[in-house]
Amino acid sequence: MTSSTPRGPEEVQDQEVKALLEERATRLRGRADGTADETVLMVAEFPLGEERYAIPLESLRAALPLRLVTPVPLSMPHVIGVLRYQGQVLAALSLAALMGGHGWRQDPAVLLVLDRGDGELCALDCEAIPRPLSLPTAAVEAARTQAEGPVVEVPLKNNRQIIHLIDLPRLFARGAGARNAG
Repeated sequence: MTSSTPRGPEEVQDQEVKALLEERATRLRGRADGTADETVLMVAEFPLGEERYAIPLESLRAALPLRLVTPVPLSMPHVIGVLRYQGQVLAALSLAALMGGHGWRQDPAVLLVLDRGDGELCALDCEAIPRPLSLPTAAVEAARTQAEGPVVEVPLKNNRQIIHLIDLPRLFARGAGARNAG
């Protein structure tokens, strides 16, 4: 014998849980049906001067204090020095110098250890520890089609702010080309 009226508090709770689960399933199905453009690229966002920059989070390996750098006399202007990271000696580079002279608002205090895109690690200086941010993949891809250099300008949803996404392989390829040309 089945009855549509609940018999006890357990049955009422079971029906409430079932209704809640069905509502969640419906919401998730709705997302899955129309979210091809809702996929996101996770980035590490940080300030560089008055603008906001980011690197793909998958490239970031660590954030370390800048005081770990040993200066290298007579090095190129974009080379801050070297540091030891997990048994390797890495070059510590000035992001502002690599980007073509953008200035910091405050002195850098952090080094970002990252994969340059070719399997090699290096460190870039940064004002602050980056914070995670998600960018819509569709917006990133659209911006990449218009970008020529190592920086891709990705507008945020409100179109009032822009995140300057750094394409690390392009940044380091450009730096190597400039060094080889000179």
